[in-house]
Formats: sequence, structure tokens, C-alpha cells
Amino acid sequence: MSLPRGADFHPPWPLRSGHIQTMLSSSGIRRQLLPKRAHRVQEDAREVLVDVGHGDRLSGRYTAQTTGNESRGLAILFHGWEGSVDSTYVLQTGSRLLEDGWDIFRLNFRDHGDSHGLNEALFHSCRIDEVVIALGEICRLFPAKVTGLAGFSLGGNFALRAAMLATREAMPLDYVLAICPIIDPAEGLFSLESDAPWIYQAYFMRKWRRSLRQKQQAFPQETYFELAELNQNMRDLTRSLVLRHTDFGSLEAYLDGYSIAGDRLKALHIPATILTSRDDPVIPVAAFDQLDLPANVELDIARYGGHCGFIRDFGMTSFTDDYIAARFNAIAR
Repeated sequence: MSLPRGADFHPPWPLRSGHIQTMLSSSGIRRQLLPKRAHRVQEDAREVLVDVGHGDRLSGRYTAQTTGNESRGLAILFHGWEGSVDSTYVLQTGSRLLEDGWDIFRLNFRDHGDSHGLNEALFHSCRIDEVVIALGEICRLFPAKVTGLAGFSLGGNFALRAAMLATREAMPLDYVLAICPIIDPAEGLFSLESDAPWIYQAYFMRKWRRSLRQKQQAFPQETYFELAELNQNMRDLTRSLVLRHTDFGSLEAYLDGYSIAGDRLKALHIPATILTSRDDPVIPVAAFDQLDLPANVELDIARYGGHCGFIRDFGMTSFTDDYIAARFNAIAR
């Protein structure tokens, strides 16, 4: 059986606009229009706090499949920056895989969703070690004959980096799939500032500032930022928090710390797929064209799709649901 490819995605006009795809992907309109079945992964889900060491924990939701057949395996899902386990794309993908007989674990990164009060230290994108520890703990708590990992945007970047470390940690991870992952954070930040319409930076900054305020409210005894810093643009606020809360010493060193550009994915030894689109207005496609990948990593660049959109029609369902399910089911077989 042939697997779906990005070239198979042909949305109707006007859904061929990368901007429309991107804006609809996380919109409230889409959430309201999605069928009830897209929320099934929330039913009977149980909260799990995952110990990542040093007294820190990450929160997640586990849903066991109920098809009446043996589970195909465990599917672990990573949301994007300022998303959560209840982001529309996570729910829709999780519900689709649940229908196919997968057990689902949706993980919140530190300070995402409702987890701001769990840990005192602030989230940043180089906290890969705790995500790898969380993956190992999830695999221990919910052992499965097959384990697949899928991530979106920043979650796709985390998924690919974690998968590179999985072999070293002898983690039972069989496959990883990244949708529109951040490849070169420095280039992506520059693109948001200079090339993308202002609405994208405004959207992310609104969500990020709200998240930082929630963190400050959860730990009032700490000083995470000065009020003047919170009013800075994305680049300057990132620099302020990097210098205040990390050991990187510069914004440039921090951005390079989670880059997977060039040949960095050569260390990825398990089967993997990267799906993106040429019309993604958030993450420049040039970084994908310049990747030097091992033979076990499939790079699939669609013409349309925007940033984590791939919305098929005005029913607001996404092509990525069938795309991810087909590949996960293939590894289960």
C-alpha cells in the first residue's frame, strides 16, 4: 500500500493560500467547526505527571484505545510553541490515531497548557534533556510493542532532537514524524521580523506575554522579567530571557542550541519523516532545501499547507491526520 505524500494535498481555492491555511490552523472557527469525533481523545483521558528529575515534572494526558482489539502501539504527540495538549491539531491527530487503535500520550512542555505552576524554572527551547527523560518515563509507564512520536512546529523540532538522543538512551522509539518543524531558529526569527506579515509576530507575542504573566503569578516570589522587558519585541524579549535565565551568554548561542539545520540530523538513526510546505509563512522552506539527511529520514515538501495547516476543505479537517495515521500504521505492521 502506497503512503500519502505532500504532493497529494490539493486544497480548493481559496485554501491554497499559505496565510489562510496558517491562520485557520489554530483558529477558534476551526475548533468550532471540527466534528465531535476530533475531540474523542479527550474522553476518558487521565492526567499524568511525568517526573523529569530534580523535583521537576511535566504534565500530560493518556488515553487508551477502546476498539476491542489489541493496541497497535503508543503514539506520543508534541504540540507547538505556546500550544498545549488541547491544541486543535493535537486533538484532531490524537483522535484519528485513537480510532485506528493507538494508545495516545499528549505531553505538555514546561509552562504550556495549565502547567505554569509545576516547576519554578522557566521554559526555553533548549530544555531537550527533560523532554528526553519524559519520553523514557512515558515509555516505561506505558510499554507498547511499537512507539511513534509526532510533533508540530517547535514540537517537531523537539521530536527530531529527542529521537536523535533516543538511541543513545536505549529508548524504545520506533519512528518520528515532524510537521513543519523549526529547522534554523535564527533564520526563523529573522523571517518573522522581516518577511512575515505583522499579524504572525503579534499572535505569538500575545500568547507568549500571557504565558509569562501566568508564570509570574504562579511564582510571585520570583522575578522572571521586568515590566519594561515584557514590552519588547520578540528578538529583544528572547535575548533578555536568555541572558537572565540561561547559561548561553548570547541570543545567537541560544538559537544555535536548538538548531537542526544543515547536517545535524545525520545523528538520527531511526526512521523519520519531515513534512512541510513551500508556502509556510512562518518557517522558511529554504532551510529544508539545505538539509543534509541520512537515508532513513524522508523529507516531504508539499506545495500547499501553510504552517501546520494542510486543511482539506471547509469542514476544517486536516490532511495531516491521514498522513500521520498512514505512516504510524505502516510501522505497526
